[in-house]
Amino acid sequence: MSPKELLYVEDALGHTCHMKSCCRTTAGQLEDMELKTFVEQLASRHQQAFDRFYQLLK
Repeated sequence: MSPKELLYVEDALGHTCHMKSCCRTTAGQLEDMELKTFVEQLASRHQQAFDRFYQLLK
């Protein structure tokens, strides 16, 4: 991989990690259970995306 491609992967990992963190923080603050569940599912999807990106590096 070129240095530019590695920077892209690093950015992608950082963005998915940040979004997962934001979703978990938001879910912890929500009282509406339906909305909380939805945001937790979003956090899970961001974790899955992170895992897929990370697997590409192995």
